[in-house]
Amino acid sequence: MFIDTHTHLYVEEFNEDRDVVIKECLSNSIHKLLLPNIDLNSIPSLLKLSNLYPKTCFPMMGLHPCSVNSNYENDLISIKKTLDKNDFIAIGEIGIDLYWDKSTLKIQEDAFATQINWAKEKKLPIVIHARESYNEIFNVLDKMNDNNLSGVFHCFTGTQKQAEKIINYGNFKLGIGGVVTFKNGGLDKTLKNISLDHLVLETDSPYLSPSPFRGKRNKSPYLVYIAEKLSEIYNCKINDIAEQTTKNALEIFNLD
Repeated sequence: MFIDTHTHLYVEEFNEDRDVVIKECLSNSIHKLLLPNIDLNSIPSLLKLSNLYPKTCFPMMGLHPCSVNSNYENDLISIKKTLDKNDFIAIGEIGIDLYWDKSTLKIQEDAFATQINWAKEKKLPIVIHARESYNEIFNVLDKMNDNNLSGVFHCFTGTQKQAEKIINYGNFKLGIGGVVTFKNGGLDKTLKNISLDHLVLETDSPYLSPSPFRGKRNKSPYLVYIAEKLSEIYNCKINDIAEQTTKNALEIFNLD
């Protein structure tokens, strides 16, 4: 059994074939799809999908760093109300993104820290978006990490040193997606020195399609291509990848 720990299946790119994609997942032994939120606008479709497929689709709640703007404090109040009224498996997708806009770093840091505190209060893991921002993320976590904090560094593409720092926090996994299949991505070389115990699988669909679908819409059934690449890297059977990464995901997200 596989778990896609990060898919935006509720977004409009899947409006025409969402049910077909879920059936395709189930026929490819992908039995759980974990759904990170983006912003206020994405909440209705996120909740609708998780209510339609309660045994397959599991929602998270948070404010994506790229959605942190001048109105972020009000957005966080609304998101917190939704968090308090519904059941979620994690706080996410949260973090810091300096690829698009470096000028919002301070408010991104504040939104990140606020949501980390929610996670601690509710004893939920966090799902971290870190794009060109590992040092800034570490600056926050160095101050806030404790035994009550756990989570996943979504779409990990960092160095071995960064991977080791994340692992040393104690309760964090590395989310591995389509980038690991890219010919010159370099992630395969990093992972050779990292135990499979520390990894979970994800697609980030509809984004970041693995080879040979790079540049096209990504979808959760493509998780198999990521698992196949990991089986090459770790020189083991794909069933071993499925078993260990599923165990890791069940553990970090407290799923049955």
